[in-house]
Amino acid sequence: MKLTRHNILDEIKTRPDFYDNKKLARAMGVKGEDRRELRQLLRQLVEDGAIIISSRKTYRESDALPGVMVIKATKIDDGDLIGEPETWKGEGNPPQLLIFDTANRDKKRGSRSNRDTLKVGDRALCRIKVRDNGEPVATVMKKLGSGPSANLGVLYKGGRGWRIQPVSKKVRHDYKPASVPDEAEDQDLVWFQASRKNQGDLRIANITEIIGSAKGGKSASLISLNENDIRVIFPDEVTDQAKALKLPKIEGAREDLRDLPLITIDPVDAKDFDDAIFAHLDKDPDNVDGWVCWVAIADVSAFVTPGSALDVEARERGNSVYLPDVVVPMLPHELSSNLCSLRPNEDRACMAVRMVFDKTGMKRKHTFKRGMMRSHARLTYGQAQEAFEGNAGEAAEPVLDILQDIYAAYATLKKGRDTRAPLAIELPERRVHINENGEVSGITVRDRFDAHKLIEEFMVQANVCAAESLAETKTPAIVRFHDVPSGEKLKGLSDFLPALDMSFSMGERATTTRLNKLLAQAVKKDLSETVGMAVLRSQSQAVYSTDKSGHFGLNLTDYAHFTSPIRRYADLIVHRSLIDAFQLGDDGMDKESASRLQEIAEHISATERKAMVAERDAKDRYIAAYLADRVGVEFGARITGVTNFGLFITLDETGADGLIIARGLGHEFYQFDEKQRALIGTESGDTYRFGRAVTVELEEATPVTGGLMFKMISKPEKGKAPKRNHRSASAHKSRGAKHKRKRR
Repeated sequence: MKLTRHNILDEIKTRPDFYDNKKLARAMGVKGEDRRELRQLLRQLVEDGAIIISSRKTYRESDALPGVMVIKATKIDDGDLIGEPETWKGEGNPPQLLIFDTANRDKKRGSRSNRDTLKVGDRALCRIKVRDNGEPVATVMKKLGSGPSANLGVLYKGGRGWRIQPVSKKVRHDYKPASVPDEAEDQDLVWFQASRKNQGDLRIANITEIIGSAKGGKSASLISLNENDIRVIFPDEVTDQAKALKLPKIEGAREDLRDLPLITIDPVDAKDFDDAIFAHLDKDPDNVDGWVCWVAIADVSAFVTPGSALDVEARERGNSVYLPDVVVPMLPHELSSNLCSLRPNEDRACMAVRMVFDKTGMKRKHTFKRGMMRSHARLTYGQAQEAFEGNAGEAAEPVLDILQDIYAAYATLKKGRDTRAPLAIELPERRVHINENGEVSGITVRDRFDAHKLIEEFMVQANVCAAESLAETKTPAIVRFHDVPSGEKLKGLSDFLPALDMSFSMGERATTTRLNKLLAQAVKKDLSETVGMAVLRSQSQAVYSTDKSGHFGLNLTDYAHFTSPIRRYADLIVHRSLIDAFQLGDDGMDKESASRLQEIAEHISATERKAMVAERDAKDRYIAAYLADRVGVEFGARITGVTNFGLFITLDETGADGLIIARGLGHEFYQFDEKQRALIGTESGDTYRFGRAVTVELEEATPVTGGLMFKMISKPEKGKAPKRNHRSASAHKSRGAKHKRKRR
């Protein structure tokens, strides 16, 4: 038998952990000087990680892990960083490797390191070794960047051959594929990587994967999810763990709350129900006309335990993502739509808060409980609203008394809310309707009922209770922080309002009461949406935090997210903190999570922003597809943004956003006036200003990117032609003549 690495591996595979040097030599018929070559090849195979040598000096295959490879850190297990090969072509799931990071070791020792500590999601070039017990470990050699940039595009065939149109709105040029797979078709969605080579004026790109037709249903959502790196598929380990879970027993700190007539009120298309409510008059003689309000929330912490595969996946996702035609849940459907969904007439584990309010709507006290509940009814907002108005339908009739008490309690809570005066921005929320073929069938404005406001206020109060309890008990947690608007943003708001014949003084402190007065003025001027959006843009970004507190928009000192643990990881953390604070079980916060709370807060703040971008992108793409057949049609719109390169407009009918290029406004040059938020003609002084209602014509709709381009139909507002400075013109002419004489 010829002595090669391949033949040695084949022989070792036949009898793992049997062959040592001598036995292997006999089996392969290796004699004399060839034994030295055999020993040398075995050493190389061990060093490369292809085979493992045990403490008994026997050999076995090591799942073909090379000696050096790129590892991506995926999770933390009992304080240890775990990773897997960035590319894995072996059978089954990729191997999980313990990562040794010398930068982390140096950091613990207090010495300096030029390399940042490796974190979850990072990539590194690692040396692979296998322990005697067969466990592979990776030692970091060099931290790497984010890797080759993968892009999503649409492959199409034009007059000049195959091209790739990127779906990203940021990329303005097409690519030429280096080669096109035989199975590829026109209008396929593809993953591609740009090379550094050009052919003519086009960059060459390599197609790495064909996803499917861009014309198919749900393509807009697919593009948005991929472009924003949203995790869609759950690992098998996570799904298997979810399938094995069962309802907990009523024991220990868990109370039987099934007799409480709790009900759920949700959107008509809701798939999961994570909150239920109930209210009744307080029987305490010291609280006449006061109310006792219950909010029960799905007890996700009973199923998703710290450090489990479910927990790691939920933390990585951070939140659910809601697109017009698909929901990407934070938890597998076995939990989000089943065990953790408060479906009617089924026992469900819950975390509940009992709140007592006086007749003015001020909270007197609250108590947290862990229990087992049973929803007595599942109602939609529309059904609840009809019952509030005296038209109870079939679904609401059996719980009409409960609904009437809840509505009466809300009327009292609303008094406290009005006294608190949270920011009252009421912007229309447009819903994109998708039919079974994945096409947009219509766009409507969502109804805004008292039923919506009732649920919102109950949830706000429950969240306040959670934050107050965690602050009082000094329990580590993550809270929702919304900072006061920055002076710079408020200055921008103050500067453009005069263009709408409105004002906002910078001399006084910014409060929600002052901003609400401004919003009320806008309603009278039929500018509620324009000013509401401007006020919204002046606000700080709400984030999760461990060391800051307060919510400017809600005008609250303490606020945390407690009411949606099915779809937000922050709420799950808060539940665990409450379990610790009130000794409600032994499945509260683990030490590893407690030590990383700020890191988790920053991560889930980022995933929240990413989800918002994906949701907006998908909606833009579907609306562009909906309008693609209406090029040349005129629409009513409003100018919602002014820049030096053009006007951003929002259509009245659909809420779609588009652009009008400044150079297309007319024959003269239009100059941007930042203070007036307007484009002003340099010759005539005619003006297009922020907030103005206009008529526009659709020129171009690009569903792949969601881009819309319009032409202005409305004439500009008449202005005064700027005065010419004749002295300056003469001086300029004179200086020019003098300059010419010098050159001669």
